[in-house]
Amino acid sequence: MGRDTIANIITSIRNADMDKKGTVRIASTNITENIVKILLQEGFIENVRKHQENQRFFLVSTLRHRRTSKGVYRTISKRISRPGLRIYSNYQQIPKILGGIGIVILSTSQGIMTDREARLKKIGGEILCYIW
Repeated sequence: MGRDTIANIITSIRNADMDKKGTVRIASTNITENIVKILLQEGFIENVRKHQENQRFFLVSTLRHRRTSKGVYRTISKRISRPGLRIYSNYQQIPKILGGIGIVILSTSQGIMTDREARLKKIGGEILCYIW
């Protein structure tokens, strides 16, 4: 059984967000760096730095907490495509999350990008996750 690094990122961020922790430590790979870069650009993460421990690299991310009407801090994320069931979409059928407020992260032939970028470039790909 292989490791699902994308699910690990989403779960780590969700758990830290629910516990109101300020930082999250994620193992650094090319995929995780690209996803964290997208989250930084979209404003879900405030700051990212690369940290090395014993020949292994980690990304230490500072979360941006957002207060909802109930006073609870929440960033909701959902893994869509997984190793056992891949979900693909062309650019016309990429779903809009909350009418465009949320983002869809896709893995395309031109790299990992958001749904807005994929629609502009008119390319589809594997739907990795939803974040809102």
